[in-house]
Amino acid sequence: MDKMPHWVDIVVIPLISLLLAAILSALVIIGIGEDPVAAAKLMIDGALMRSAGWGYTLYYATNFMFTGLAVAVAFHARLFNIGGEGQAMIGGLGVAVACLYIPWPNWGIALIGATVSAAIFGALWALIPAYLQAKRGSHIVITTIMFNFIASAVLNYLLVNVMRPQGAMDPATARFPETTHLPTFQDMFATAEMPLFRGAPANVTFFIAVAACVLVWLLIWRTRLGYEIRAFGFSESAAKYAGIRPVRITVITMLISGGLAGLMAINTTMGETERLILNATEGAGFIGIAVALMGRSHPFGVFLAAILFGFLYQGGAELALWTNIPRELIVVIQALVILFTGALDNMVRMPLERYFVRRRKGEA
Repeated sequence: MDKMPHWVDIVVIPLISLLLAAILSALVIIGIGEDPVAAAKLMIDGALMRSAGWGYTLYYATNFMFTGLAVAVAFHARLFNIGGEGQAMIGGLGVAVACLYIPWPNWGIALIGATVSAAIFGALWALIPAYLQAKRGSHIVITTIMFNFIASAVLNYLLVNVMRPQGAMDPATARFPETTHLPTFQDMFATAEMPLFRGAPANVTFFIAVAACVLVWLLIWRTRLGYEIRAFGFSESAAKYAGIRPVRITVITMLISGGLAGLMAINTTMGETERLILNATEGAGFIGIAVALMGRSHPFGVFLAAILFGFLYQGGAELALWTNIPRELIVVIQALVILFTGALDNMVRMPLERYFVRRRKGEA
């Protein structure tokens, strides 16, 4: 029997962890001589109270949904995929190949092709670490983080020596054809009377990310493969006894995880820059770990956590622009959220478990 209700684990514990992180962040802001209340108001106003702010918040949240889902799927099989950064980079290469070398008639067909290409490239980049883990016993944490650096080096070489247009100075591809340009929220929702999302990079990829959350939920909790992934994560020996093959599950899970991370490139490469550039991921692969931890590896939790981290990113930009608070403080806040939702999870969990155990005994 569970020591406490499931909704407490999914909702209450993350909220308490977030509150503790907010309190410590406020103390840090006070320590550098700024007003934490004014800083919070500025973050909320800049990230949530204007449509342009929402556009940036949702743009960042889209990235974090994909990388958070990638980490969450691997977590269910007790695999720690921290290679989302590299898989997203290679996914961007897949987007560039699809957009530059295939003549698409319109953005809708181009989006389907780029989605497939990004997922395949990201999945293939996760395949080698998956094989090494399944067949050779190489730890997935070590191999995936090494492949992040390899992906960066590969992308750097290709952008400098192969895909850079002749005469261009910056390491980037040519601009994608206009038929591949995705509609932004401004294109979709703005009118002459209501100029919404002005200048914000949020685009149609956000809805793909939401659809990915739904599909991952269906996969993990409504399919046989999802059951096998969860069973393998609970107990490898029991899974073997039930006829589940560890090598197969490890490889398939990592392919799905890598494909989800690769999909992030649709938002950054096809949706925003409309060309492939270096450092387009901007650390989103690592933020996905925090998103999955805070979302308890549940797609709905990942969705909410991604919105939160999108808010932190956009709010941090507002703080850096209008106050003396450095944007690096947002990294501190993120680290505190990760600390309380991950390393110090039992500090919140154990008192709540004791409370519900005592309450259950009292009712009995």
